Amino acid sequence: MLDVPTPIINYLLNLMIEKHSLAYLLVNKDGCLSQWGGKLAAYGIEQLQEGEKVEKQVFFLEGMLPLNDDPIFIPRMKTEYGICADIHIFPSKDGDWVLFLDATLEEMQLCMIQQSINESILMQDKVTKIFNQ
Repeated sequence: MLDVPTPIINYLLNLMIEKHSLAYLLVNKDGCLSQWGGKLAAYGIEQLQEGEKVEKQVFFLEGMLPLNDDPIFIPRMKTEYGICADIHIFPSKDGDWVLFLDATLEEMQLCMIQQSINESILMQDKVTKIFNQ
């Protein structure tokens, strides 16, 4: 176990909650939603019903739950609202937790890098064609 001072833990938790729009679901092993919280509306998840099957309420979870023992990580999943989220799904004694963390900024940075690479390749191709003429 890490020996991390409480002020650091509090800072990191606040950072994660505020900067990454933390949201969560807890799904019983029978697939029914038992708890939820955080900024779910930011991900387009609203009007949840306790005790109802989660895949009828959060469609992308269909077929993923219940987990065996291994967690699942889905990086930069795009929601219908244009928000990119890192999805962490992991088992516990209470059920399977589904965490949402906003990854929109990381996705934008990755797109900018890819665009720069593409422009560089295009420029290299133009220079090669000019020299070959």
